[in-house]
Amino acid sequence: MEDIYKTIEKESTGYFKDKGSKFYAYAYPLTNEDAVKDIITALKKEHHSARHHCYAWRLGTETIRTRANDDGEPSSTAGKPILGQLQSHEITNILVVVVRYFGGTLLGVSGLINAYRNATIEALNNAEIITKLIEIAFELKFEYAMLNTVMNKLKVENFDIEETDFQESCRLVFKARKSEGNKAFDIFNELYGVKITRLN
Repeated sequence: MEDIYKTIEKESTGYFKDKGSKFYAYAYPLTNEDAVKDIITALKKEHHSARHHCYAWRLGTETIRTRANDDGEPSSTAGKPILGQLQSHEITNILVVVVRYFGGTLLGVSGLINAYRNATIEALNNAEIITKLIEIAFELKFEYAMLNTVMNKLKVENFDIEETDFQESCRLVFKARKSEGNKAFDIFNELYGVKITRLN
């Protein structure tokens, strides 16, 4: 289906250990890039003696933006393996941070890639992965005389009403799944006295 995506319901954690090095993975639902900095700052306070705080995120539903950060680990040995798991699980709107405590033995490039990947897998295995709809929001404006007709059509089509403002005249915002967007527009565009506007 072209109008669904996968994300995680709430924060989850994972753990991986190799040759004394400990890797703690934290997965977070993410709605905007601005939250990343605050989350990493909080983890650095919590794990102040850890050597690395590497991360990757994916944001968006139809156009997906990504970022990966190695935080001092050799290039592409940390952020990229984390991001690779988010992509292979097809999960978006998610941030995974892996905190590493160095165990005294160098793991080498392949060892690091394996460790960051496995810590991420553990966090995703422990997460509740959910499927969400990509939705389009519409605004309707009409007079009171049309209220029953409009509400009836919304109910029949099972469109979700997001907000209502019934004062001198009526205004409401509803959402339809992307695949039904054109149908939703046409239903109300054909109603005399109803003005429909797409909001996103």
